[in-house]
Amino acid sequence: MAFDTLMAEISLLLTEMENQPEDRHELWMQLVEKISEIRAMGMPVPDDLLKMEKQLEKEFTSETKS
Repeated sequence: MAFDTLMAEISLLLTEMENQPEDRHELWMQLVEKISEIRAMGMPVPDDLLKMEKQLEKEFTSETKS
């Protein structure tokens, strides 16, 4: 899959996260999958996505510990 296509899909996922906050966990899982695809292609992951990935991971792992 082309990098531009992956970035478009990620953009769509982020919009869905804003519009459907009740599905954030599922959308986060899909985001992680897309970021993994970028890494598998040997492409650099944009810094803003890396920060978001870490922030969401922290958010969802802290929820499961509570």
